[in-house]
Amino acid sequence: MHNPSSFIFHLSSFIFSSPSLEDLIRLLKAWRFWVLGALLGALIGAAVYFIAPPPYRAKATVNVDFNLEQALPKDTDRQQFYYLERESRKMEELAWSDEIMSALSSQFAATNADLRENILQLSQPAEAGWHFYAESADAKTAETIASAWANAFVEKTQAEIAAGNINEFVKLEVTQSKGLPKQRSVPLSGYLLVGAMVFLTLAVFVVLFIKPKNWDAEKR
Repeated sequence: MHNPSSFIFHLSSFIFSSPSLEDLIRLLKAWRFWVLGALLGALIGAAVYFIAPPPYRAKATVNVDFNLEQALPKDTDRQQFYYLERESRKMEELAWSDEIMSALSSQFAATNADLRENILQLSQPAEAGWHFYAESADAKTAETIASAWANAFVEKTQAEIAAGNINEFVKLEVTQSKGLPKQRSVPLSGYLLVGAMVFLTLAVFVVLFIKPKNWDAEKR
């Protein structure tokens, strides 16, 4: 067995010292071990993916049109930018508002905190498609939550427009709420890559810090 203190000493020496030609030669000679480690890591990553797969992610889309030409027909680019930033921020706050979260919470038996932190994701440009993502272990549930969130957002925003809290020229339309695209939140390729990289890293440490018994004999 290797002495733990000796291993720690070699590890610290490797980290804080420049690589030597001997280290490079040992790594190059162990290329078969690298390939084997990468394949093994990828296989383990695939096994983890199929045994404990990531949740499904569904995406609903709402088209947002700020109608700049009508809202600010004679204003400067700076004023238009401020208008877009202001109205976008208002609508983003609505999307995550307690009212909408509470409605989804009662419908899908999830807490507001869980919805905000683990289930829902919002990706929106200043104008055009706002994407409402929802994750769940069940693909149909993910689709239903994403669709409900997008529709609740449009309904609440239109109410705020009618109340004068958001510019009247802002127009919204749910463009995708049925038959939503669904896929795993993390693809299989991600698991394969992480598994291969982890085992490649381990292979480097094994080659550098665990010398075979015949290594010193070869040097002589």
